[in-house]
Amino acid sequence: MKFFLDSAITDEIRYALDMWDIDGVTTNPRHVQASGKPFMRVIQEIGEMFAGTDKTVSVQTNPHKHNDYQAIVEEGRKLAKLSPNFVIKMPCTEGGYKACKVLKAEGIRSNLTLCFSAAQGLQAMRMGAHYVSPFVGWKEGNGEDTDQFIEDLVSIRENFDYETQILVAAVRNGRQIAFAAAVGADIVTASFDVFKESFLHPYTDLGLGRFQGFWDKTPYE
Repeated sequence: MKFFLDSAITDEIRYALDMWDIDGVTTNPRHVQASGKPFMRVIQEIGEMFAGTDKTVSVQTNPHKHNDYQAIVEEGRKLAKLSPNFVIKMPCTEGGYKACKVLKAEGIRSNLTLCFSAAQGLQAMRMGAHYVSPFVGWKEGNGEDTDQFIEDLVSIRENFDYETQILVAAVRNGRQIAFAAAVGADIVTASFDVFKESFLHPYTDLGLGRFQGFWDKTPYE
């Protein structure tokens, strides 16, 4: 199981690389806007942080062009030239699927994002996506079952020996992280705060307080 940080804030990424040994980064237009930097500047800064590694950075194509596969391909080629670590993000739309297939033939990896059904994920796999990104937080917020969703994607991938990696996205809590790992997803991507909170537990804090009390009452030598 790999952990990707869902962020375009370089200070967060630097911390996560140092303290958590994250395996990659996913960005989207909201994260880039939150960075306060122009798109091309921030993705190149992030790319430089991963230079010389095999860790990936998913960078988004223009969402306005979601059904113009030729425009997605053109932008994907441009972005891929900036860093060997870049994986090109495009949505689970007809244009996105077609662009994915074209780019794969050229050796450019794609991340099919905004996946909300197993059928969408299947088509992403068929078209040669390097990653497919099922969004669980949004679906759970709408009262939908996401556990079966992820299980179905894993089963489909295994049934037909697709090479696509399942990158569970829009993760909101530690339960979702653990479930994705338990059923065989390859990667989870989550925000800085979600990861930080998932590494903590109130009973750990309680136990530490008790152990500290015993420690203080016991001679060291």
